[in-house]
Amino acid sequence: MSRDVVVRRSERGWQVGDEQAADLTSAMVLADLLAADLGSPAPPPRSARRAEEDEAARLAVTVAQLEHALAARVRVEQAIGVLAERHRLRPRQAFDLLRSVARSGGRRVIEMAEDVVDSASNPLLRLPGELARKPPPAARQRRRMTG
Repeated sequence: MSRDVVVRRSERGWQVGDEQAADLTSAMVLADLLAADLGSPAPPPRSARRAEEDEAARLAVTVAQLEHALAARVRVEQAIGVLAERHRLRPRQAFDLLRSVARSGGRRVIEMAEDVVDSASNPLLRLPGELARKPPPAARQRRRMTG
């Protein structure tokens, strides 16, 4: 029996199945873990040794997923800091800008974040197009009121 895990934006963060997550990276990790749990049928009876090996392999995959999610989150937080400093935005406004530019360009937020961080550490690299331009004052003001 395989069920899809749905990730939805909610008023308090992200809804993943019946679970609540504060940020998208956590929601994605939770969705991956839930999908893995829900998608695999009950294993047939096996020897204790084989079951322990399988559990160790599942735990190794979980650790790798969590390490990847943590690294991605760190990179996104760094990009938020760069954008907040360069454009004098609040962190939430900087994240919204990063996310909207990534979406409009058909890119993942982490890919855009890596470009932003790279531009901060290498003077030969510029911020990606839309992020290089300061958001118009009206958009910044609107973001201040909603952020």
